[in-house]
Amino acid sequence: MRQPIEESQPEAALTRPLIDRSVSDRAREWIEWFGVARLTTSAVAVVVVCVGGWWLVRTPPAPPESALPVAGTDVAAGAATLPPPVAVSTDESVPANPPPAAVVVHVAGAVRVPGVFEFSAGRRVADAIDRAGGPAEDAHMAALNLAAPLVDGTQIYVPVVGEEVPTPASLPGSEAAPGTDAPIGPIDVNRAIASELETLPGVGPATAAAIITERDRNGPFVSLADLERVPGIGPAKLAALEGLVAT
Repeated sequence: MRQPIEESQPEAALTRPLIDRSVSDRAREWIEWFGVARLTTSAVAVVVVCVGGWWLVRTPPAPPESALPVAGTDVAAGAATLPPPVAVSTDESVPANPPPAAVVVHVAGAVRVPGVFEFSAGRRVADAIDRAGGPAEDAHMAALNLAAPLVDGTQIYVPVVGEEVPTPASLPGSEAAPGTDAPIGPIDVNRAIASELETLPGVGPATAAAIITERDRNGPFVSLADLERVPGIGPAKLAALEGLVAT
């Protein structure tokens, strides 16, 4: 007869003894498991995210223009305002046409070296005659005003003794012929200004302007006949100018 088999009692499960570890040991194990490289990368990423978030939410600084004063439509009494403009004194009058720095004149007639000379402003007729070599032996110096100032673009004509050739009153050192309105002295049409040309017979403002325009555009006049190039001057007017102009 079989004997009943006795059931064996299960053995008690073995338990792993717990080891009491410190926080530093746990942290060291976690760092070794996570990795130093990944830990450094994560820390840098956190710093970047924090700095970026602070940059986005920060209050931007005020622009420099905000410190400038703003002019309002309603200014309270006693408020600071800009100083009024200072008036500049205009007691000293400025000449409309300042004198030229250089003066160019034509010295002709009874001088030793006639020609065109350049002087500084403020020189006199006597200086021009000296530059032209001085008067000739038969020069009539009493007909000139040697103390007259030189005028740019004019002619100084020195007559000989006994010559009755009055020069235009507009020329420096000249004296107008008594009782005459239009002088008959020779005028250099290549140097004369409009007011001098208008003293010639039959030459008005329009003809004087035409003479100046023609010589500036096509060159100086070589002879008296070249004046026929000017519109308004024909044979009759050219004959009336004979002996009164020089080229």
